[in-house]
Order: sequence, then structure tokens, then C-alpha cells
Amino acid sequence: MVDNKEIRRRLNQLIHEHHDDDYSSVSSLLGKNHAYIQQFIKRGIPKHLRPEDRKILARHYGVSQEYLGATSGFSESTTPYSYPTNTLFIAYYDVQASAGMGALNEHDHIVGNLPFNRKQLRDLGCTEPDHLAVLKVDGDSMIPTLNHGDDILLDTRVESARKDGIYVLRNDGALLVKRVSVNPATGFVTVKSDNPLYESWENCPPDRIDLIGRVIWVGRKL
Repeated sequence: MVDNKEIRRRLNQLIHEHHDDDYSSVSSLLGKNHAYIQQFIKRGIPKHLRPEDRKILARHYGVSQEYLGATSGFSESTTPYSYPTNTLFIAYYDVQASAGMGALNEHDHIVGNLPFNRKQLRDLGCTEPDHLAVLKVDGDSMIPTLNHGDDILLDTRVESARKDGIYVLRNDGALLVKRVSVNPATGFVTVKSDNPLYESWENCPPDRIDLIGRVIWVGRKL
């Protein structure tokens, strides 16, 4: 059986021989945060590759699963697998861990990546992954527009609400999804929920609203 140190060495070699790959892109291939593979290779964290990750890597590099540490009987050598070249991976954040103080881009709060078509993002007005984030809606305050458990894509290039829309904002350490409207005469904003059971905040000074990002896309299970 191949020891774990040798598996890390082999994977590192495969990545460096594949000119289009780096640690971050291979982490994205597995749906992990950008540092996942680097931590595995350099620090041995996690200690072992998960079977599903090993299968993806084996397909991607056209090697057997045994080459990456699978036990006999799981050998698989197939054509390399890779996502289409027009795919961008957007960081998926733990909405609870991302609450509290600090910016949303803290990598410790990334729990995976979600693939998007580059043209789809261009049509939404943003193609830079560093300016985008995916969160899961927590709660029912935006029903019927957004349901609990919906995935939402945020454009984080916002400092203040300059136009009406649905935004994620931070309030008392919690991340909230709310509809924000701007009074064109006063510049004050109203923050409200689509669910009428929740109260609204009227005529708020814009500098008192801690905006995280504007919601530009939603995905849900049917």
C-alpha cells in the first residue's frame, strides 16, 4: 500500500506537470476552498484523500485510483475529466460562520465552491470571482421571493445602496437578507422583508447600513 507521503508527492507532481493546473484550481475542481489541496500536499491536512476526491483526481489526470492510494480493486484509468474552460468557481460561504465581525472573504468560512458559466456571470454584470460569493438563505423573512435554504449569489462590490434591490447586510453580528429601497429625494434607505410578518426599518441613514453584497442570482430545489 502506498504511504500518504508518497501520495502527496505524486499528486504534487501531477499538478505541476499539468500546466493549466495549480493548487487553487484543483481545489475548485473538488468543490473545496482554494487552499484545500495545498494544505493536503504541504501539511497533510486532511490526512487522507476522500474516495470521491480521489476518483475525480484520477479521472482528471488519467491515472488509476490506486496510483493515488486506493486499495486493490478500485483501479480506474479513464479519460481525463475537467470542467469546461468557460467555468468559474465561486466561493460558497457558511452563512452562520460568516456572520459576526470581519469581512465575508475570510477563507476559514468557505465550505466549497459553486461552478458558474462565465457568460452567465457576464450577463449578471460580474465575471471576477473575487467580487462574488454564494450564501444559503437562512430563515423565512424573504418569503415568497426567497425561501429558507435557497442559494444566492452576491456581488460584493457595494459600499452603499445606490439602487433598489435585495441585499445581504450585517446587523448586530448577524447576516440578513433584505429588500433595500432608496429615497431619491433624501438618500435615506428603507430596509424591509418581503414576508409581511417582519417589521421594516424606515428612513435609515445609508452610512448606518452595513451592506455585504447585492443579490444578483438565486438557485433553489424544486
